[in-house]
Amino acid sequence: MATSTDTTASAISLDLYDQPGHLIRRAHQISVSMFHELLGREVTPVQYSVLRMLHELPGLDQVTLAQRVGLDTSTTADIAVRLEAKGWIVREVLPRRQRRLLLTPEGEKLLVQFTPAVNALSHGLLDGMGEEDAQQLLRLLRKFVHLNNDQSRAPLRSSTDDTASG
Repeated sequence: MATSTDTTASAISLDLYDQPGHLIRRAHQISVSMFHELLGREVTPVQYSVLRMLHELPGLDQVTLAQRVGLDTSTTADIAVRLEAKGWIVREVLPRRQRRLLLTPEGEKLLVQFTPAVNALSHGLLDGMGEEDAQQLLRLLRKFVHLNNDQSRAPLRSSTDDTASG
């Protein structure tokens, strides 16, 4: 018969380094560290995501932008203020107090300058894994994000279907 001590021990017997949450947190730490190593600290990974989305879909309003990059609207508004202060975007007021966001020429120039480092980052994060493992990791990460999207504080939303594509 199992005692409560046995039950407790078995419940926490999974090695910390085998727990998905711990591994995802560590992977995020590593990714952010490598981002700053290659791109500096002028822009954060989240700010870069916002700039990239505005490059891909110019003129998005803040709410749609937040949905497209998986941020809450207040965080997106704070980021927009910072990016505008740096001269990388402009915010235009639309009816009903929405704001349309556009990259400035300086913002476009920054993205062009960052492209080689971002490509190096993408390769560096997967370096040593081999092509098949790297593609499998990306496929599984996309699947994980898709399956758990609604658990996020700020679920990713696209224009084609109200969920992240996976």
